[in-house]
Amino acid sequence: MQKKIRLTKQFGFEAAHALYNYNGKCCRLHGHSYKLFVTVIGTPNTDENSPEYGMVMDFGLLKKIVDEEIISKFDHSVMLNRRTKAQIDESDVLFSNVIRFENQPTCENMLILFAEKISARLPEGVKLQNLKLYETSDSYAELNADDN
Repeated sequence: MQKKIRLTKQFGFEAAHALYNYNGKCCRLHGHSYKLFVTVIGTPNTDENSPEYGMVMDFGLLKKIVDEEIISKFDHSVMLNRRTKAQIDESDVLFSNVIRFENQPTCENMLILFAEKISARLPEGVKLQNLKLYETSDSYAELNADDN
Protein backbone atom coordinates (compact mmCIF):
# COMPACT_ATOMS: atom_id res chain seq x y z
CA MET A 1 0.00 0.00 0.00
CA GLN A 2 1.33 3.40 -1.00
CA LYS A 3 2.11 5.78 1.85
CA LYS A 4 0.78 9.33 1.71
CA ILE A 5 3.49 11.98 1.93
CA ARG A 6 3.08 15.69 2.65
CA LEU A 7 5.28 18.34 1.03
CA THR A 8 5.49 21.88 2.39
CA LYS A 9 6.97 24.96 0.79
CA GLN A 10 7.29 28.40 2.38
CA PHE A 11 6.66 31.69 0.58
CA GLY A 12 6.73 35.34 1.57
CA PHE A 13 5.16 38.54 0.30
CA GLU A 14 4.61 42.11 1.44
CA ALA A 15 1.16 43.69 1.31
CA ALA A 16 -0.99 46.38 2.88
CA HIS A 17 -4.63 46.19 3.86
CA ALA A 18 -7.36 47.92 5.83
CA LEU A 19 -10.50 46.38 7.28
CA TYR A 20 -13.75 48.09 6.31
CA ASN A 21 -15.96 49.25 9.19
CA TYR A 22 -13.66 47.59 11.74
CA ASN A 23 -13.61 48.94 15.29
CA GLY A 24 -9.86 49.00 15.92
CA LYS A 25 -6.49 50.01 14.53
CA CYS A 26 -6.81 47.68 11.55
CA CYS A 27 -9.41 49.99 10.00
CA ARG A 28 -6.43 52.12 8.92
CA LEU A 29 -4.17 51.18 6.02
CA HIS A 30 -1.17 49.21 7.29
CA GLY A 31 1.24 46.59 5.99
CA HIS A 32 2.45 43.10 6.82
CA SER A 33 5.27 40.75 5.87
CA TYR A 34 3.19 37.67 5.15
CA LYS A 35 4.61 34.14 5.37
CA LEU A 36 2.64 31.45 3.56
CA PHE A 37 3.19 27.73 4.14
CA VAL A 38 1.65 25.49 1.46
CA THR A 39 1.32 21.77 2.20
CA VAL A 40 0.18 19.24 -0.40
CA ILE A 41 -0.40 15.50 0.04
CA GLY A 42 -0.13 12.57 -2.33
CA THR A 43 1.66 9.31 -3.00
CA PRO A 44 5.11 9.22 -4.59
CA ASN A 45 5.27 8.42 -8.31
CA THR A 46 6.07 4.72 -8.78
CA ASP A 47 6.87 4.84 -12.51
CA GLU A 48 10.61 4.13 -12.70
CA ASN A 49 10.73 5.67 -16.19
CA SER A 50 9.22 8.97 -15.06
CA PRO A 51 11.49 11.95 -14.35
CA GLU A 52 9.36 12.44 -11.21
CA TYR A 53 9.91 8.89 -9.95
CA GLY A 54 9.73 8.88 -6.16
CA MET A 55 8.14 12.36 -5.97
CA VAL A 56 4.67 13.44 -4.86
CA MET A 57 5.30 16.47 -7.06
CA ASP A 58 8.27 18.57 -8.04
CA PHE A 59 8.91 21.39 -5.54
CA GLY A 60 9.66 23.57 -8.57
CA LEU A 61 6.15 23.04 -9.92
CA LEU A 62 4.63 23.88 -6.54
CA LYS A 63 6.73 27.07 -6.47
CA LYS A 64 5.60 27.96 -10.01
CA ILE A 65 1.92 27.49 -9.15
CA VAL A 66 2.08 29.56 -5.96
CA ASP A 67 4.24 32.25 -7.56
CA GLU A 68 1.84 32.65 -10.49
CA GLU A 69 -1.43 32.41 -8.55
CA ILE A 70 -0.51 34.20 -5.30
CA ILE A 71 2.88 35.88 -4.99
CA SER A 72 2.95 37.71 -8.34
CA LYS A 73 -0.54 39.12 -7.69
CA PHE A 74 -0.44 39.87 -3.94
CA ASP A 75 3.16 40.98 -3.37
CA HIS A 76 3.28 44.75 -2.82
CA SER A 77 -0.48 45.04 -3.21
CA VAL A 78 -3.08 47.04 -1.33
CA MET A 79 -6.00 44.83 -0.30
CA LEU A 80 -9.34 46.44 0.45
CA ASN A 81 -12.96 45.44 0.96
CA ARG A 82 -14.89 46.41 -2.18
CA ARG A 83 -17.10 48.67 0.02
CA THR A 84 -14.14 50.81 1.09
CA LYS A 85 -14.97 54.30 -0.10
CA ALA A 86 -11.46 55.77 -0.08
CA GLN A 87 -10.73 57.68 -3.28
CA ILE A 88 -7.84 55.82 -4.89
CA ASP A 89 -6.40 56.72 -8.24
CA GLU A 90 -5.40 53.27 -9.50
CA SER A 91 -3.68 54.86 -12.50
CA ASP A 92 -1.13 56.28 -10.03
CA VAL A 93 1.81 53.88 -9.62
CA LEU A 94 1.34 54.25 -5.85
CA PHE A 95 -1.96 52.34 -6.16
CA SER A 96 -1.32 50.30 -9.29
CA ASN A 97 -1.87 46.98 -7.51
CA VAL A 98 -5.13 47.31 -5.56
CA ILE A 99 -7.00 44.07 -4.91
CA ARG A 100 -10.69 44.48 -4.04
CA PHE A 101 -12.17 41.71 -1.91
CA GLU A 102 -15.89 40.91 -1.87
CA ASN A 103 -15.41 40.59 1.88
CA GLN A 104 -12.74 41.66 4.37
CA PRO A 105 -9.07 41.16 3.35
CA THR A 106 -8.33 39.11 6.48
CA CYS A 107 -5.95 36.16 6.77
CA GLU A 108 -8.96 33.87 6.95
CA ASN A 109 -10.49 35.14 3.71
CA MET A 110 -7.12 35.21 1.99
CA LEU A 111 -6.65 31.51 2.82
CA ILE A 112 -10.01 30.60 1.32
CA LEU A 113 -9.12 32.43 -1.88
CA PHE A 114 -5.57 31.00 -1.98
CA ALA A 115 -6.88 27.46 -1.48
CA GLU A 116 -9.21 27.78 -4.48
CA LYS A 117 -6.46 29.15 -6.71
CA ILE A 118 -3.79 26.61 -5.72
CA SER A 119 -6.09 23.56 -5.70
CA ALA A 120 -7.22 24.24 -9.26
CA ARG A 121 -3.63 23.97 -10.54
CA LEU A 122 -2.32 20.90 -8.69
CA PRO A 123 -1.45 17.76 -10.69
CA GLU A 124 -3.77 14.77 -10.66
CA GLY A 125 -3.44 12.77 -7.45
CA VAL A 126 -2.05 15.70 -5.44
CA LYS A 127 -4.33 17.54 -3.04
CA LEU A 128 -3.93 20.71 -1.03
CA GLN A 129 -3.68 19.57 2.59
CA ASN A 130 -2.91 22.71 4.57
CA LEU A 131 -2.31 26.43 4.23
CA LYS A 132 -0.86 28.53 7.02
CA LEU A 133 -0.63 32.30 6.61
CA TYR A 134 1.36 34.35 9.11
CA GLU A 135 0.29 37.99 9.23
CA THR A 136 2.83 38.80 11.92
CA SER A 137 5.65 36.76 13.44
CA ASP A 138 3.31 35.41 16.12
CA SER A 139 -0.16 35.43 14.54
CA TYR A 140 -1.44 33.18 11.78
CA ALA A 141 -4.55 31.61 10.31
CA GLU A 142 -4.67 28.04 9.10
CA LEU A 143 -6.86 26.12 6.65
CA ASN A 144 -6.70 22.32 6.81
CA ALA A 145 -8.42 20.02 4.33
CA ASP A 146 -9.25 17.51 7.08
CA ASP A 147 -11.43 20.15 8.76
CA ASN A 148 -13.51 20.86 5.67
